[in-house]
Amino acid sequence: MIIDTHAHLYSEQFDADRDKMIQNAKDSGLEKVLLPNIDIESIDGMLALTRAYPEFCHPMMGLHPCSVKDNFVQDLEIIYKLLSRESIVAIGEIGIDLYWDKTTLQNQREAFRVQVQWAKDLKLPIVIHARESYNELFEELNQLNDDNLSGVFHCFTGSKQQAEKILSYGDFYIGLGGVLTYKNSGINNFVAELPLDKIVLETDAPYLPPVPHRGKRNESAYVRLVAEKLAELYGVSYDEIALKTTENAKKLFNL
Repeated sequence: MIIDTHAHLYSEQFDADRDKMIQNAKDSGLEKVLLPNIDIESIDGMLALTRAYPEFCHPMMGLHPCSVKDNFVQDLEIIYKLLSRESIVAIGEIGIDLYWDKTTLQNQREAFRVQVQWAKDLKLPIVIHARESYNELFEELNQLNDDNLSGVFHCFTGSKQQAEKILSYGDFYIGLGGVLTYKNSGINNFVAELPLDKIVLETDAPYLPPVPHRGKRNESAYVRLVAEKLAELYGVSYDEIALKTTENAKKLFNL
């Protein structure tokens, strides 16, 4: 069995065949899928899905950095009220994104700090979105990290040095998805040098589909392709990758 630690299965891209897609994921060997929240509008669909599949889909709660707008304080207040009402596995996805809009950096930093404190208070891991922002996030974590914080940099696309920096924080993991299968991703040049006990698998469905599905909708079932590529790079069996990454996910998210 295997776990997809990051997938937006509540996305409207799955409205036409969501139940079939989830059955395909189960048939392919998936044990669980973890659902990151994006904004206020995504909460209802995410929670509806977790209630429809309570043993299979598990929700997170957080405000995505691209959703940090002028009213982000009010949005955080709404999300905070749900933390004690819902059985969530992580605070996420949160982070900093400087690809789309650099003008909101200070607000993104503030939102990140607030949500990291939630995670510490609730003893939950954080799921970090980093796009063109590793240095900024390292600046934050250099100040915020302590024994009460754990988490994962989801959809890691950085360098070996950045991966090593992430692992230096202690109880932090690296999330690998479809990008690992891309010919020019760069990650596959060094990933096997990273400790396997710090790796978790994900799809980020419906985004970033692995080869040979590039250009199409990604699905949780395709996490097997990421695991197969990882097994090839580490020079171990698929079963070993599935066993270890599932163990890692259960440890990090207390599943």
